[in-house]
Amino acid sequence: MNQLKHVAIIMDGNGRWAKQRLRPRIWGHVRGSGIVSDIVQAADDAGVKALTLYAFSTENWSRPLEEVTILFRLLRKFLLREKSRILKNNIKFRVIGDWSTLPSETVKLVQEMEELTKDANGLMLTFAFGYGARKEILSAVNAFQKQNPDKEMTESDMDAFLYRPEAGQVDLMIRTGGDLRISNFLLWQIAYAELFFTNTKWPDFTVSEFVSILDKVGSRERRFGNVSSQSNLHETTETAEKNKSNYLKGSTTDV
Repeated sequence: MNQLKHVAIIMDGNGRWAKQRLRPRIWGHVRGSGIVSDIVQAADDAGVKALTLYAFSTENWSRPLEEVTILFRLLRKFLLREKSRILKNNIKFRVIGDWSTLPSETVKLVQEMEELTKDANGLMLTFAFGYGARKEILSAVNAFQKQNPDKEMTESDMDAFLYRPEAGQVDLMIRTGGDLRISNFLLWQIAYAELFFTNTKWPDFTVSEFVSILDKVGSRERRFGNVSSQSNLHETTETAEKNKSNYLKGSTTDV
């Protein structure tokens, strides 16, 4: 399990969960918001270093305004409710994406939480809000080119210019709700992530299922394109470059 340092979750299924119970979609979001605290605590207890939660995508703006408003309110309620626990557990909190459209009081609260936790060295908790991975990648490329107009961008440069580079590459991406797609979430960061899709809708997602997923995926052999188990992608990349160099040197003597 220790190899799963960065876990990302697409918290899906709230609306369908509510519809199955003949309730409005909003009820599902309210119920689902109560699950977040337990999963954050479970991730921290399990030794996960970074947890990124997909709370609101750029495409979610197409939803009814009432539903969007409720999602905004739930973020604020979560921060107010969990502020003391975040500080107590030394959690480093950030929101990535375009959250400038949030109500002003929520924007101030987010800024306050980011400032209060900027030096924390515990779990890196990230909410992706108003987020889209394609937009993140374009933003990184444009920012790099602006600062380095005459330089060719490398993979390391891309890593450094993403919204939250310190979180690193994703080791495990979980999607609840039964759908089998990525939905524009951390596309660069999940290049070598283990993917886990569960039919459980987010309001029914439990700590026990989360821990079970960590155990199952943590026991997988991760090779990152190699033929044997590797500790991380960087290790494989270094080996690949070394082998490529040796091959090119040797190929000059081939008949």
